[in-house]
Amino acid sequence: MRLLLAYCRWIDRVNERLGWLAAVAVLAACLISAGNAVVRYGWDTSSNAWLEIQWYLFALTVMLGAGCVLRRNEHVRVDILYQRLGGRAQVIFDIAGLALFLLPVMGLLSALSWPLFWRALLSAEVSSNAGGLLRWPVLLLLPLGFALLCLQALAEIIRRVAWLRGVIPLDTRQYEKPLQ
Repeated sequence: MRLLLAYCRWIDRVNERLGWLAAVAVLAACLISAGNAVVRYGWDTSSNAWLEIQWYLFALTVMLGAGCVLRRNEHVRVDILYQRLGGRAQVIFDIAGLALFLLPVMGLLSALSWPLFWRALLSAEVSSNAGGLLRWPVLLLLPLGFALLCLQALAEIIRRVAWLRGVIPLDTRQYEKPLQ
């Protein structure tokens, strides 16, 4: 169990660092958007590349930030039943959701998105927009983001099983009812 918990700490660190990168990407996208608006309206010039890089940064934010959001237990829940459950039942509910839904779907999406990235890389695919960017860097974010989310889901399952076995204390990041 120690080795598995060490894996949990490692993947937590990886996803936290990538979460920081996702936060920086949000700031960069905002600055690029503002700069593009100033240039477009102030000097009547622009480039599709500036618009596309904003989309790429948004993709980076979502795909590399998702594992961090799961690690922090800040993802969206439909808590009709969850909020009424006790701590042990919530943990079992989490394990079931992660193992039966999140892992299979993210694994499938990762596997399906890999050929899409690979084809774009081999063909040096470029956006069809004038001044467009290479597509493979943004397409790489798909299998990478899905795989990182799978790895974080495994860490969350391990952590919850360890808690159920009494190996570690209950995490303080447990779900709280949202403020109304």
